[in-house]
Amino acid sequence: MPVQPEHEPAEGTLAGWAGRHPGASRTLEDLGRGWALFTRQGWNRQRVVATVAAVLINSLALIVTINVVPGLSASAEWDVVLAVVLAAILTAGLRPALQALALAFGWVGVLVVGLFARAAILYLAFVVTPDIHVDGFWPAFAASWIAAIITIAISWLVSAGDETEFLSQLLMFSHHGRIPHQDEPGVVMLQIDGLAAPLLQWAVVSGNLPTLSRWIRAGSHRLTPWHAQVPPTTPASQAGLLHGNNRGVPAFRWFEKDAGRLVVSSKPKDAALIESRMSDGRGLLADDGVSISNLFSGDAPVSHLTLSGFALGGRPARSFAAFFISPYGFTRSFILTIGEAVKEVYQARRQRLRGIEPRIRRSGVFAAQRAISNVLLRDLNTVLVAQYIMRGAKSIFCDYTDYDEIAHHAGPTRAESLRALEGVDRVIGTLAALAAHAPRPYEFVILSDHGQSQGATFRQRYGTPLEEVVRDLMAGAGSPTTDSIAATGTEEARTPVSRFLAEVRQQHGMVGMLSRSKLAAVVEEEPGAARPEAAQGGAARPEAPELVVAASGNLALVYFPRHPGRLTAEEIETAYPGLLAELASHPGIGFVCTRTSSDGPVVLGRDGVHRLGSGQITGADPLAAFGPQAAADLLSHDSCDHVGDLVINSRLDSGTDEVAAFEELVGCHGGLGGWQGRAVLVHPATWPVDGELIGAECVHRQLVRWLERVGHRSDLAPPTARVTSSV
Repeated sequence: MPVQPEHEPAEGTLAGWAGRHPGASRTLEDLGRGWALFTRQGWNRQRVVATVAAVLINSLALIVTINVVPGLSASAEWDVVLAVVLAAILTAGLRPALQALALAFGWVGVLVVGLFARAAILYLAFVVTPDIHVDGFWPAFAASWIAAIITIAISWLVSAGDETEFLSQLLMFSHHGRIPHQDEPGVVMLQIDGLAAPLLQWAVVSGNLPTLSRWIRAGSHRLTPWHAQVPPTTPASQAGLLHGNNRGVPAFRWFEKDAGRLVVSSKPKDAALIESRMSDGRGLLADDGVSISNLFSGDAPVSHLTLSGFALGGRPARSFAAFFISPYGFTRSFILTIGEAVKEVYQARRQRLRGIEPRIRRSGVFAAQRAISNVLLRDLNTVLVAQYIMRGAKSIFCDYTDYDEIAHHAGPTRAESLRALEGVDRVIGTLAALAAHAPRPYEFVILSDHGQSQGATFRQRYGTPLEEVVRDLMAGAGSPTTDSIAATGTEEARTPVSRFLAEVRQQHGMVGMLSRSKLAAVVEEEPGAARPEAAQGGAARPEAPELVVAASGNLALVYFPRHPGRLTAEEIETAYPGLLAELASHPGIGFVCTRTSSDGPVVLGRDGVHRLGSGQITGADPLAAFGPQAAADLLSHDSCDHVGDLVINSRLDSGTDEVAAFEELVGCHGGLGGWQGRAVLVHPATWPVDGELIGAECVHRQLVRWLERVGHRSDLAPPTARVTSSV
């Protein structure tokens, strides 16, 4: 008789069967892990009270639902209580099978199973329960969602919005029992997109952000402002923060004359191109790090919802699937997503009726984007971060875009924007509480990539967009400009959704094929802006557009693609006489930056010139109102690859510090003026800051030193340049 190896389970046993069926083996592990966590928590008084309260709330919601949904009836209240208990038992028993089914079809499977799982379980509970009558599946489907809405509303009123239940669910679905404890700390870095340091300081003092306020007041963490250099945008800052190199990112969008290509960093192919240029293999997350919901990977071995696509996970995480197909997870997120959309419609209407200025039109499309970003994707990000905390990942970097999304459309300091900020603060508190159960201690670093500035848009103030102003001035100079590209859209608001769609497209099998074919246009195309074909031999072609205006907030890069290379001020004056003077004197333009053949980069204002190389100022300094870092920022920006022939910055209102965005956004960032360059870093108080933090590359070096301080990065390979993509 053959001898069974010690490491291989015996034939005919449950363990042996599971060993030959990996999916079943994982299911058994899930059941065992859940039971172990359940028994370790114990039946203390608080848990008994919470369980009884949950049964009573669900029973009350179901009693109300049965009385309003046709095709449902119950003889007595106790039958409803029994149905609630049976549904809970069925949920626990069927969860592994539902999870396996969802994962078989990837992200789409998770959403579909999440949509119908609660209804199917409730239908089975109705069928099994004596004296409850149900006329088919669809009454049960309606009942499942109505009861869920009532349950969530009651629970919210009882708990006053407390996140305890959310935390317990994260613990249940993110727990990994086999991971040994490690003494070396991990680091969780959470980016609050668009948060200005002065706004955070005010929110901490006011107590509106309980978690961050408690940390800073108690002295465990310190708030350190840092300066986001021009351009203060997410792609430039994240390239600097995650890869320590943002020289090739002159704006959120720009034109590359040599390739005849418009680059928009919110598009997956362009994000991949940017990362291929920036990465040397030793990014911030290269040492067992995880990138979640970022533009770039930071060379992390594992990435989720990372737009550049490097090291993407491809399939949804198993703990995410388990959470979102649970009655609590998906149902809660879906209902709150709908509620967020309704809230956006109400708040936009309230702005209009109250006559709040400045404001912009907030469309129904943005309501849907806000709902997905601020609820569904926020929960998705939180579940993924929780999973890797419980797996003991050494470092995690996740970008929460909630505040930035709303601030763009409502204004950086408006009530709805601050509510979104409070929501992110609750998430931070939840993850910090979860980290107490992790297999290693964790330190938390909270940072922003830039701030935001407010103001009525350039079009609102002057009745015409910037590209038309430039085009008209060129025509007045004797050059008819019938062929131009205006890249001044609001694609940044779609970036979180684009990240999710980009990851959906990474799926394998039939669902992945369908997703790739159907979502390609949604993810890649930019409305209103043509993408010209590549030029041959690196030279501009006669058929290239004569003008490209690429706006990023209140900064615009202006290109004349029919002229190869970067034009000097003298060459621009020869081709378009009077254009520079007219632009510099426009009431909506603060200054124009160009390059001269004799003095290098110069800044032209209405009443003066600032030569950046020598610092010489003639007349009134056009940069005087833009802060002490303005000249250094523009000098550094001038050295970026693919910077425009002209760099135009909007006016700055002296009384309000408001700017005039060249995009249709009331809150903006990308240039100079206001709070947009005043980013923030909240870090453990025992971690020293080595001097003033000027620029995202400097913050990257500081973060790397902190990681090395706690024992990370000692085994990293030497830098290796990535092959530049030809995307």
